[in-house]
Amino acid sequence: MTIIKSEFALALNQVASERGISPDDVIASIEAAVIAAYKKEYPEEAKNTDIIAKVNKETGETLILKNGKNITPPGFGRIAAQTAKQVILQKIREVEKKTIASNYKSQIGKIIKGRIIRYDGHNVYLDIGKAEALLPKEEQIKNERYQINNSLIVYLKSIENDKFGNPRIIVSRSHPNLILELFKREVPEVANENVVIKKVVREPGERAKIAVFSSFSGIDPVGACVGQKGVRVQTVTDELGGNEKIDVIQWSQDKKQFLIAALSPAKIQSIELDEKNRKAKIFVDETQAPLAIGKNGVNVNLASELTGLNIDIIQVKPAENYQSKQETSEQSKQNNK
Repeated sequence: MTIIKSEFALALNQVASERGISPDDVIASIEAAVIAAYKKEYPEEAKNTDIIAKVNKETGETLILKNGKNITPPGFGRIAAQTAKQVILQKIREVEKKTIASNYKSQIGKIIKGRIIRYDGHNVYLDIGKAEALLPKEEQIKNERYQINNSLIVYLKSIENDKFGNPRIIVSRSHPNLILELFKREVPEVANENVVIKKVVREPGERAKIAVFSSFSGIDPVGACVGQKGVRVQTVTDELGGNEKIDVIQWSQDKKQFLIAALSPAKIQSIELDEKNRKAKIFVDETQAPLAIGKNGVNVNLASELTGLNIDIIQVKPAENYQSKQETSEQSKQNNK
């Protein structure tokens, strides 16, 4: 039997030349699939291990052989042709999967730009050039609206296989490293590592805090990241949808100084630090407590995550209580020495 030459040759050449698949590999796969199809069609031969298939890659002729003898059933050509098509299509899909992985694997941990092509109310699907990316619900910014054809900057988080074994490019809008990579793009001092971003914490869509540091005496790391009139930090904020406030904080080895900066914009009266148990009591005037805590506790929670300390905000009412707390703080300092 002969698979139509022009159809076979076209499909094989397309796979080999355009998809980068070895013709011999395709032929071997077709032969294995044809044998499987033959044994399904003729189950009495299913246990016979001496049966092989031979496909001529020049002519497309396919023969079923048993001990070297042609036992190809009449009319089996249609089954063989269909099987060959299926194998070739499968090979194309396999190569496309590998291509996706190879093209984008090196970009994991980077930011990329995508265009929204679908939104099902739960997941967002993006055209990122040579492939489609998935922005799952859990990686989205809360209350962010997604409209078809809108562009988004996303963080390429991972490449994972779905339940069918197909690779999916997973991107994120909520990952802390999205902010880090945006600052690398917007701030030359961060890109060339003259300014180091020590840590990023965020409540996506609400607030983020980044701790920055520079070992170069002539560089102000906070000023570099904020930019003249706040233009650099505002650009990053705009890329996040415009609602997420970003606090740029000077990182310090001095835990108390770092805490004071981390709890900005609240003004701190005093601190009792228990480094052994990673706890801190923060005394603030009652008018500053809402700022220290933040809406729904966001500010204090982010400060806690940034500093690695369990923070307890304590409100101070009258001035004499403040004096008492100061004395307690000083006593604690003496005890820690």
